[in-house]
Amino acid sequence: MINTLLHQEMTPESALHLAKWCWMILAFVWIAMAFTIKRAKRRESIVERLQYIGLLAAGFWLLFGRLSQKFAFLGLRLLPSVPIIWWIGALLTAAGVGVAIFARFSLGSNWSGTVTLKEDHELIRQGLYSRIRHPIYSGILLGVMGSGMIQGELRDLLGFLILLASFFIKAKREESFLFEEFGSNFTEHQRHTGMFLPRLS
Repeated sequence: MINTLLHQEMTPESALHLAKWCWMILAFVWIAMAFTIKRAKRRESIVERLQYIGLLAAGFWLLFGRLSQKFAFLGLRLLPSVPIIWWIGALLTAAGVGVAIFARFSLGSNWSGTVTLKEDHELIRQGLYSRIRHPIYSGILLGVMGSGMIQGELRDLLGFLILLASFFIKAKREESFLFEEFGSNFTEHQRHTGMFLPRLS
């Protein structure tokens, strides 16, 4: 399927097909690795979880729903509909998914879909985590940016910004858990890393 798409002339539809395949691969990896995580010893409350899950759902709804058919202003085009934009969008989607998967493998059994501390939790500081504290979110945001470029509409920008807010809320809560668990070691880790992007200094 992917090979067929690569040999076709690039269109918005074929670029979106490539992007969807990338997201399907990410979903497969997430499901397959969900069976290898450590048991939780502490997790956030349901109310805390809903604070970012609601934003997450709204962001993806804007990005992948058909809202511009109902609300015309959301379909306002922000980027030109030309092949170079579609190619860049597809490549950024693939790169973002690749970053997220690589970071997920780095976390191993310490990963959780919710804000959680595991039994024998480890502070991962190698690989992408040596420069970025939340590279999974960075990868997903990069992929979302790419998929949004293919469509190039106002709803894609709004969806990206909402997802960024969702991940920021979740990341801050994760960091409060990690500080309580690792104290000065996590503070030192913060000094050398950025939240979603590498620290330049």
